[in-house]
Parts: sequence; structure tokens; C-alpha cells
Amino acid sequence: MSKTWRPATQLVHGGTLRSQFGETSEAIYLTQGFVYDTSEAAEARFKGETDGFIYARYGSPTNDMFEKRMCALEGAEDARATASGMAAVTAAILCQLKAGDHIVAARALFGSCRWVVETLAPKYGIECTLVDGRFVENWEKAIRPTTKVFFLESPTNPTLEVVDIAAVAKLANQIGAKVVVDNVFATPLFQKPLELGAHIVVYSATKHIDGQGRSLGGVILSDKQWIDENLQDYFRHTGPAMSPFTAWTLLKGIETLPLRVAQQTVNAAKVADFLAEQGNKVARVIYPGRKDHPQADIIAKQMTGGSTLVAFELKGGKEAAFKLQNALEIVKISNNLGDSKSLITHPATTTHKNLTDEARAELGISPGTVRFSAGIEDSQDLVEDFARALEQVSA
Repeated sequence: MSKTWRPATQLVHGGTLRSQFGETSEAIYLTQGFVYDTSEAAEARFKGETDGFIYARYGSPTNDMFEKRMCALEGAEDARATASGMAAVTAAILCQLKAGDHIVAARALFGSCRWVVETLAPKYGIECTLVDGRFVENWEKAIRPTTKVFFLESPTNPTLEVVDIAAVAKLANQIGAKVVVDNVFATPLFQKPLELGAHIVVYSATKHIDGQGRSLGGVILSDKQWIDENLQDYFRHTGPAMSPFTAWTLLKGIETLPLRVAQQTVNAAKVADFLAEQGNKVARVIYPGRKDHPQADIIAKQMTGGSTLVAFELKGGKEAAFKLQNALEIVKISNNLGDSKSLITHPATTTHKNLTDEARAELGISPGTVRFSAGIEDSQDLVEDFARALEQVSA
């Protein structure tokens, strides 16, 4: 495999394995186990003296292709594919921690991610401090002698705040901590956390990587040493492995990732610009591709594109948000994102409903906040859909 291939080529050809039949499309190896020629061969495989697969919970040829293709895109040495994005987040955090350790996490996290660090980790004696991740000094102030992990999303879900990954990584390196970045909203095409100094990157492959509403999946990427020393045993013994069929589905999805994300980003930018002109009904629009984003300087430094997501706030609160969503024809109401179909959700009553009112207010999630995930439809059709729906919203 050529290391000089650009992303679009890597995503079609990277990591491909072919059987003796020379199939064009990647094969699905739907098997739990593998056969050895001799007992000695089995012993050598289990000792790690020879390469090869042992059990599908540890890895399979189809999963291996997906992992290698993600490594080629991300610039990572190694990866493990998981059954869901949350399996990836949980494994990446817990595999490297023990009772008495401390996590510093950005407070702007997906609801389930906050539950992992705020509720699950403390059950095992792992403490957590949440900070406003936009300001580097907050990360520094939260450091303890026991701090082992920094965890963040950037841009964040759903308000598209941005964290200075390089600055946080510099702090982490000073104390020997690891930075885990959930890079879903940026996609691996627009942001490279490992190049910015992060140590571990996680994705919900359910989102842009599949991008067509078919499969749950996740992936953890890092250097080989970290995976061998921290993740490998956790992964083998707790069993969050992705199924080979899902890996095959994601291999097919990832081939078109650049094409889909390019159109989704164009659509998101045009809808964001349209909404920004509706000042009588829209209180604010947050989009990383706009110059009025509060952290446009950091975005210019660490991202090469905008986003497929737009956050905006309607002046009429929850009632206006519901009226808008219910009136849309093309855009569908769903809590998913990164799909070929345009989707919209009301975070306060769905993805972030389990947070307290105070916690949502802290994150900038008001009753009128709406998250739009742009699909690959015609841009003008989407703008006209929003224009029609806004007519149902009182000024």
C-alpha cells in the first residue's frame, strides 16, 4: 500500500486483503474461530510467535481491513474496531485507568460520554473533574498528581464549541497524561488530533463513516505501544468487538466518505448562512465554517474544513423548535447525525435530556437550541425547506 496515496484513494484501497478467489469487493469472514494446520501451529499462534487470527472477539480479516483503512486515514499506527461509538469511548478511557486515578474532561460532551466519566468511572474509584474546555487555563487548574487522562470532543455536541487540542496535549505531556479526543464532529478529513499532539482518537463509526443509517460501530486509534500495553487485554477479555458484517458495511461506507462529507459541508454552510439572516426568529447560529464563530482563530489553526453540523437557537424556545422541526419536509427528525439524509434534533429533549437544566444552560443548550446534521441533498432544496418551516414559527 502506497503511503503517498491521498485520503480518497486510501479509503477505497487501503488495507485490502483478498482471498485466493481475487474478489473485487472486500470479503466478509463470518466465522468465530480459525483452523490451524497442526497443534504446534496453534501453540505458536497463541504465543504470538506467528501472525494470524485466533478468535473473532480478538480480530478477523474483515475487521482488520477496516482498522487498517482507518489507520491510513487517521495517520495512526494501530486501531481496534468496536461494536459502537460508546464502546470505543468507554474502552479508551477505562482500559488505561485504575482506582485512585483522575480524569479531566471537557464539560461539553455527548450525554452518554458524560455518564461514563461522571457516573461510571467513579463507581470504580476513578475521579473526574469537568471543566470549560474552551480555556486552556481551566485544564491546567484541574490537574492533580493523580491525573492520567484528558478527555474532550472538538467540535462539541451539540453547540460546536472548539477545544485547542495542541494546547491541551502540551499540558498532558508535561504530567505524563494521555489525551483522548472524540473526533466525530470534525471527521478524520477535517481534523487530525494525533498530528496535533493527542494520544488516542475515538469515533462513532455509526456517524459519517457509515453515514447511511445502517450500522452501529466505533473505532479506537493510537500508537501500537499504547494499544498493546493498555487496550489489547481489555479488548480481548471484555469483548466490545465489532462484528465482521458491520466491518464490511463500514468498509463500503468509508469508500464514499470524502464525497459525502464534501457535499454535507457545502449544505451545512449554506443552511447556516441562511439561518443567520433570519434574525427575527433565529437568535444565533454556530457553525465552524463561519467567521463569526467565537473560536474562529482556533478553528483556522486545527481544522481544514467546517463541519457537517450546524447549531442554532430559535427565539421562541421549545415551542418554536418543535414547530420548525415538525414543519420540515426533507429534513427528518432523528437523534443521529452524519447521515446521507439531513437530520434535525432538539438536544434538550433527546440527546442531552438527562442533564440538569443548570448543566444544559452551562453548555449553552437552551430550550430553543436545535442541531442540524446536513445530508447530501440539493442545497437549495434544503434552504427552501427551512424557509417554509420557519414560516410556521412565530416571530
